[in-house]
Amino acid sequence: MAALPLFPDDPVDAIMGVMSRAFDPQFGEAWNRRQVADALILGTCRYALIGADGAIVEDGEAPVAPAFGFFLARHVLDDEELLLFAVERDHRRRGLGGKLLDHFCRSSADNGVSRIFLEMRAGNPAARLYESRGFQLVGKRPAYYRGADGTNRDALTYQRLLRAS
Repeated sequence: MAALPLFPDDPVDAIMGVMSRAFDPQFGEAWNRRQVADALILGTCRYALIGADGAIVEDGEAPVAPAFGFFLARHVLDDEELLLFAVERDHRRRGLGGKLLDHFCRSSADNGVSRIFLEMRAGNPAARLYESRGFQLVGKRPAYYRGADGTNRDALTYQRLLRAS
């Protein structure tokens, strides 16, 4: 597989590049290029990228650094769903995930969002990050995800209240 540019002009390329270096293929969590591109043309989705220096580039802004993390989210009424969130394996435990998640939550509140939802597989170590930022477990779907190894894993739903609805 050819290496993708670290911070190309096309946000889909940037997101796909980070995702290929962040998501373990055994869990089957990564989206394909078409899914990411379709989400970005909906008009209800937004993204941001973060560089190794912590610089965050919002949807539509010019790149300032190589991307090592991103989020992709969908806004519906006063709710927002964090669809994808990733930091490359080699850049974890350096504060990038926390900075990007804090930025996401702040910008969601600024956009009038009252609740944020996310879903992830049980056992995902990112749960510690989400819980440290006020996300609370609100639901579970037994055996929802099926990994590449055939193992079924529960889906966990988290929410964070930003303001009273």
